[in-house]
Amino acid sequence: MRKKRWVAVLAAGMLLLSGCGRVVNQPVKSVKIGISVYDQYDTFVAQMMTAFNLYATKKQEMTGITINVEIYNAAGSQSTQNEQVESMIEEGCNVICVNLVDRTDPSTIIDTAEKNNVPVIFFNRELVEEDLKRWDKLYYVGAEAFESGIMEGELAAAAFAEETGFDRNRDGIFQYIVLEGEVGHQDSIVRTEYSVNTIIQQGVPVEKLGYAIANWNRAQAQTKMNQLLEEHGDRIELVLANNDDMALGAIDALKAKSIPRKDWPAVVGIDGTDVGLEAVRSGELIGTVYNDKEGQAAAMLELAYTLSTNGDMKTVDMLDGNTIRLPYIKVSARDAKEFTPPGAAGY
Repeated sequence: MRKKRWVAVLAAGMLLLSGCGRVVNQPVKSVKIGISVYDQYDTFVAQMMTAFNLYATKKQEMTGITINVEIYNAAGSQSTQNEQVESMIEEGCNVICVNLVDRTDPSTIIDTAEKNNVPVIFFNRELVEEDLKRWDKLYYVGAEAFESGIMEGELAAAAFAEETGFDRNRDGIFQYIVLEGEVGHQDSIVRTEYSVNTIIQQGVPVEKLGYAIANWNRAQAQTKMNQLLEEHGDRIELVLANNDDMALGAIDALKAKSIPRKDWPAVVGIDGTDVGLEAVRSGELIGTVYNDKEGQAAAMLELAYTLSTNGDMKTVDMLDGNTIRLPYIKVSARDAKEFTPPGAAGY
């Protein structure tokens, strides 16, 4: 049963009669890559998929091999995502790419893929290490969550040291709140822990006033920020958000309350989405941590293409065993105007 299918087809020309399969001993003429995302409206994921489609088109032009990409939206349901993976395998996809809804529950996907001998590339939302080791055709493309937390903390500590106006009560302590992603999600826990610890290690005393779960969502973050403002008011000097969308939700709340810019707390995000970077350039965010969506998209496309064409895995750049990780980049207001995303080498 198929649900919530969001399809992007990047092929012109006829497919082999075998769908996207390959005729033994014949040159590969087409490949089919299926992708299931946890939420197509997640800004970072949507922009990564746009980059993936672009690189697939360029790869097709470079190789002359038809590349079909089908993207499904799991809409936050793991059971829906499991069904989507089954459908993609039935349709003959050579490789499945999965942005897990529940990083702790990949078993059905892994079992289905292994039974049908279809490789799986998990991306962005990292599964438990033990699960990644269950089969030799499982891969992961992403970044180290703790790096983003460290860089977010560095941005916040630098802002406190350089902009004395953020310490509004002049007590030498950074009073902060946290807007967190999902309950129990590894990235939420790690980003929060490392950002706060880094601020302290940078010599800035902190006091936690409160936190709220906003599920990576801008609108939810605005609602939660409104509640935190009602509770803590101008005592809030720093907002640590686990991603840019939630940071921007906090900004939306400040604007809705008509709080003058000079009285805003420092707000910092993670991901370096297009809108996040623009908010840093305008001075609304003090900084963001760039998560290389273009580089991850290109790496995933190259890995998927190599697997689909039985290519030499040694040619896949940055593949360490079964994992590809790209580094984060710290973007402060000082660098934002000149910052250019690194993109993807070779595309």
